[in-house]
Amino acid sequence: MNKAELIDAIAENANLTKVDSKKALDAFIKAVSTALKKGDKIALVGFGSFSVSKRSARTGRNPRTGAALKIAAKKVVKFKAGSELTAKVK
Repeated sequence: MNKAELIDAIAENANLTKVDSKKALDAFIKAVSTALKKGDKIALVGFGSFSVSKRSARTGRNPRTGAALKIAAKKVVKFKAGSELTAKVK
């Protein structure tokens, strides 16, 4: 499912126009992005939680040449599915 299909599904399930659904989805994405950038954790009970984790610097290998290269440390976004979402997917 892409963003346009998600907007259509939200509009249908919530009896909203596609324009309002797009605004709601964009607002959700912006709120989540802003919170994660500040280092906050977002927990949606039953659905899951978003968090930021630090990945330390490490040494990797170029698969083509086998040469060692340094991979810089960075922050990554993690999502852990909640119990209700997990149950629905099974």
